Amino acid sequence: MRLAVNIDHIATLREARKAREPEPVAAALVAEMAGAQGITVHLRSDRRHIKERDLELLRHAIATKLNVEMAVTSDMARVAQQVRPDQVTLVPERPQELTTEGGLDVVLQAAAVKDFIRQMHEAGIRVSIFLDADADQVRKAKTVGADALEINTGRYAEASESARAAELARIADAARLAARHELEVLAGHGLNYTNVIPIAGIAEIAELNIGHAVIARAAIAGLDRAVRDMVALLGR
Repeated sequence: MRLAVNIDHIATLREARKAREPEPVAAALVAEMAGAQGITVHLRSDRRHIKERDLELLRHAIATKLNVEMAVTSDMARVAQQVRPDQVTLVPERPQELTTEGGLDVVLQAAAVKDFIRQMHEAGIRVSIFLDADADQVRKAKTVGADALEINTGRYAEASESARAAELARIADAARLAARHELEVLAGHGLNYTNVIPIAGIAEIAELNIGHAVIARAAIAGLDRAVRDMVALLGR
């Protein structure tokens, strides 16, 4: 199972002082050297943390996969076509949210998502969709032309001990359905060093996107150690 590290919080720290450091690209390179097999960033419409200059620098600096999370808008399509990341992940976006609060409703927005994916494919960019563990959403992701999907693990991560098994089963069912539809399966949101192991045990999931837990540990133990610790957990 691959680990992709989300480095948004490095940019958040930089923007807290409107300073030049810490540099997200430097963090990405450390994460790669420690074993990360992908770098994920979320370019928000308000550019609250990651900026377009970060995307340009990352595109030229990193050796692994660059995955850019973005909303389904014409502005984001323009940026993606200019930067040409390896993959874009389509996510919902609300102006006041602290982090992405749920999966994209592909069923409701099918036409817009399909057109966005067409534009990405014409530019040679692979497309994943961040969605909840719901069979209808998985099927619609295939219909609109997605190459992959990322299952939202937020409800699992936030569930009580008694409810966690049911949430894990929902994720596993969605992963199996996606695999049967020949979609690559990724997962992420709310995963940490305690709750990640059951998710990593789902055979159909090829990659996990983890940000907050890794950067939080990095603040205490250093980024190299934090990434190596997560890679070791997934290796179990």
